Amino acid sequence: MIPEISVIVPVLNEEQNILELYTRLNNTLKDFAPSYEILFVNDGSSDETLTAIQKFARENSSVKFISFSRNFGHQVALFAGLEKCSGENIVLIDGDLQDPPEMIAPLYAKLKEGYDVVYAKRIARNGETFLKKSTAAFFYRLLSRITSISIPVDTGDFRIMTRKVCREVINMKEPNKFLRGQIAWLGFKETYIGYTRETRKGGHSNFSYNKMLRFALDGITGFSNFPLKLASISGIIVSLFAFLLIIYVLFAKLVWGHTITGWASVMVTILFLGGIQLFCVGIIGEYISRINDSVRSRQLYIVDKTNLTIDD
Repeated sequence: MIPEISVIVPVLNEEQNILELYTRLNNTLKDFAPSYEILFVNDGSSDETLTAIQKFARENSSVKFISFSRNFGHQVALFAGLEKCSGENIVLIDGDLQDPPEMIAPLYAKLKEGYDVVYAKRIARNGETFLKKSTAAFFYRLLSRITSISIPVDTGDFRIMTRKVCREVINMKEPNKFLRGQIAWLGFKETYIGYTRETRKGGHSNFSYNKMLRFALDGITGFSNFPLKLASISGIIVSLFAFLLIIYVLFAKLVWGHTITGWASVMVTILFLGGIQLFCVGIIGEYISRINDSVRSRQLYIVDKTNLTIDD
């Protein structure tokens, strides 16, 4: 029997939250869903998260799990869930309880009004630092300006989608995943419901600033050529500046008889030009790195343990 709803939950060292998360998910889904499955994707946890999930699976046949051989990343974990889930409608939700499981019911109700995707939009974000809020706001607004697609601002991966959308996302095989951008790129009918994001219940965030930076780069390079255009424009501007400077030096020497001296101006010019060149090379390198990842065609993840059958 195909479940009406599949809930995909990527988890990494969430042993302090996993019991409450499972209880709330199970209670919420039992209230309105005729059939459902909860698919946990263990992304290389080093604590007792997997042990708890296996216990839930023994007690409840609706609980499925995939456990990776190591940490492959949040977006890859979500993608693995999309590949392995079997529901007619699919929910993506994080495992830290910042996204309330009780929101799934109104998301599902809204989806049934004829939408293909309904995402949860953050009206408020409790328990997050000013730096994290401000950098997130800046990133999403920058991304919306430099891409040709409309990626919803103030949203994460918490959403519900139909099987039709899921199939198309699975067909997008690029290794550097940015699922919220990929789903928006598809162009299906979508809407949102506002909610307040809660404070993390226990443990600490696994999404460091380094991971946030990599995630931002994946989003920008995956959906915009603006950085390459910026590199080209920077090169043109610097070349024009250098050309005007050459004309000025020649004019000063031949007409005014002045010789421009001083190592400071020479060093500043050299360092400025060198910085621009390294900046442009770095941008090109980011795109080449992603081409290299695609050419290698390695599997995105390796499953170590699961209770899914081969046909699932």
